[in-house]
Amino acid sequence: MSAWYKVAKNADWSHFPDVKQSWRNSDSFGACVVFDISHNRCRLIAWINYRAQKVFIRNILSHAEYDKEKWKHDCDRD
Repeated sequence: MSAWYKVAKNADWSHFPDVKQSWRNSDSFGACVVFDISHNRCRLIAWINYRAQKVFIRNILSHAEYDKEKWKHDCDRD
């Protein structure tokens, strides 16, 4: 978590490709970004306001919790 926090705190992300460049184990899903963290032991689900340079953590999940896919309801996939 501390490695992810350090990257996110110092990031200048304008859009998802910037995120992917600084944290390659990330994917976009709807309005969310999913980060594999802690050597892929868990997933951090975040919404990023690129204009304001703010990251809002929605969930930090184990793989078992992530696989239930309940987190997807928060991401407004269109």
